[in-house]
Amino acid sequence: MKKLEVSLFKHFSAMAIYALVLYVIVELFRKNYKLATYFYVLVLLSSPLWLQNIEGWFRWMKYLSIFVPIIILGYTRIAYVDDKKGFVWNILKNAKFLWFFYAIMFLNIIEATIQDIELGNYFNAAVGLILCATIPYATKYWRFRKKENAVLIAYTTIAWAFLYTTWNACFVYSESPMYFAGSLTILLVAFFYPILKKKPELYVHARVYTLATHLLLRAAYDIFPATMDASSWFNTEVLKWWGIINLIMAVPYLIWHIQQLRSGNADESFGLKISSKQKIIA
Repeated sequence: MKKLEVSLFKHFSAMAIYALVLYVIVELFRKNYKLATYFYVLVLLSSPLWLQNIEGWFRWMKYLSIFVPIIILGYTRIAYVDDKKGFVWNILKNAKFLWFFYAIMFLNIIEATIQDIELGNYFNAAVGLILCATIPYATKYWRFRKKENAVLIAYTTIAWAFLYTTWNACFVYSESPMYFAGSLTILLVAFFYPILKKKPELYVHARVYTLATHLLLRAAYDIFPATMDASSWFNTEVLKWWGIINLIMAVPYLIWHIQQLRSGNADESFGLKISSKQKIIA
């Protein structure tokens, strides 16, 4: 019993420290758009030093679908804040280019959903499909907020962010139990960051930079097996019921989402009209 208490204390202490570091990084990259851009350019340039640590198609797809888009995201922020001119810069500033970031989020969810299916985690996979169907549409609910260093805004509801968090946590619990504690930490930081800031629309910003930081650590200097190995937490019954509960929550949300779109209340329900009244839209 004492050994278990020591183990849990070690895990939760490491998770708390990691959460604090992630929060600082998310805040730093929100305020410093050029630092956020050039840092990940250096990460990509240094990839020969850590690429050999990536194994499996899912990991390769995950890294490519995060590090390349996050650099494009950075240069898009530069284009907006510095009001860059030119053919490429104008493409980045075009409202239709927001569909690129929408597509990346869609791809991120689909990758995990396919993996869930391969692992036999069918209930949770169904939740992944529902999440894809309920991502707020670009370009109406996505934008760059120029007055705040062109942070990427997506008007996701708190309910959608919670559903994404519990779905992704369940996926990681199934796909890589050893890394569950670390992955849960980044998901919780991404979820609570916009709540603490009282700006739910910052969820995607927080999710992007916490995930990228986590993937970089796993590839370059994998500290998680030594500090947050959660392999002993895995239980097949927990996994099964977790997926079922996620689906039970997701179906009503899908129905509600469709009702908001059909009733014309979507703008207010997703927070768009509230933000407009507060005059914080770029």
